[in-house]
Amino acid sequence: MLSRRNVRIKIMQVLYAAQRQERSDIRAIRSHYSLMVKRSFELYLQNLLILQRTCEYAKQDLATRNAKLRPSEEDLTFKATLANNPEVRSLSDNKELSRLYDRYHIRSLIDADQVKQLYRDFLASEAYAEYSAHEEAGHPETISVLLSLYKWLQGQELFLTMVEDHFPLWDEDKSLVVGAMKKTIKALPVDEDFAREYESSSEAVSEFGDVLLKFVVDADEALLERIKSVLQNWDAERVAIIDMILLKMAIAEFLEFDSIPPQVTLNEYLDISKLYSTDKSKEFLNGILDKLLKELQAEGLVR
Repeated sequence: MLSRRNVRIKIMQVLYAAQRQERSDIRAIRSHYSLMVKRSFELYLQNLLILQRTCEYAKQDLATRNAKLRPSEEDLTFKATLANNPEVRSLSDNKELSRLYDRYHIRSLIDADQVKQLYRDFLASEAYAEYSAHEEAGHPETISVLLSLYKWLQGQELFLTMVEDHFPLWDEDKSLVVGAMKKTIKALPVDEDFAREYESSSEAVSEFGDVLLKFVVDADEALLERIKSVLQNWDAERVAIIDMILLKMAIAEFLEFDSIPPQVTLNEYLDISKLYSTDKSKEFLNGILDKLLKELQAEGLVR
C-alpha cells in the first residue's frame, strides 16, 4: 500500500523521533518503522469499517421503521439498499476481512452511536437522494454512491474525530489511505482475500525502506562528515534537524540505490522538505545536495 514517497516520509519521522529521544539502537528504530507501517494499514481498515458500518446501519434503520405502530409513507417505502447490495455485502460477509478487523482490534475504534449519526446525516445528502430514487440501483449507481459517501465522510467533523482520536498522523497518511479506499470501492464486490494487497509488506517497505533506514543509521557519522565537507561557512549544528535527516537520507539513497536516477531522488527530498521543513529548506537542500551529488559522481560512487 505504501509508495516510496510514503516510505521516505515515515523513515524521516522515525529518524526524527530517534534523534529527539537520543536513540541509536537499530533494532528499536526498525521496530518503530514497522509500527508506523502497521498503523497505516490499521488506518485503512478503520476507514473501511466506518464506510461499511455506515452502509450496514440501513438494515437497522429498516427494522426500526418496520416496528413502528404508525409508520409514515417514507417509512413504508424505505429500502435498505445502502446495505443490501452485492458490493457492500462483499465486505459484510467477508470472513477474511472480519478476521483482519479482529486481529488489528479495529472494531474497538468505532462507536455505534457515531456511526448512527453519520448514517442519519448522510441520508439528508443529495447523493443518497439520487441513489434511493432508483427503483433498482445497479452496480454503477452503487459504486457512485459509495464513492460519494466516502468523500462526504472526509468532510464531516465527526468522522475526522473518530479517525484522529486513534491516528494522530491522519494528515500524513490521508492521501495514501484515500487512494487505497477509492481503489477498494471501485473494485467492489471484492474477493475474500482482497485486503492482502494492502496488508502485505511491499517492495517499497522492505527492499527500499528497510535498506534505506539501516544504511542511514549505520552510516550516520560518515554521512554527517560528508555533509560537513560542503557546508562551508555553516555550522552543522545550525542545520535544522529535519533538513539534516533529509540530507542523510538523500545521500544514502544516492549511494545505495543505483536503480533510482539521482535527479529523481533529489526532487523527492526537495518536495518532502516543502511539506515538513522551513520555507528556505528547499533552496538550502538543493544547493547542498547538488554539490554532494557532483562529488559522489566525480569519485565514481554514483553514476
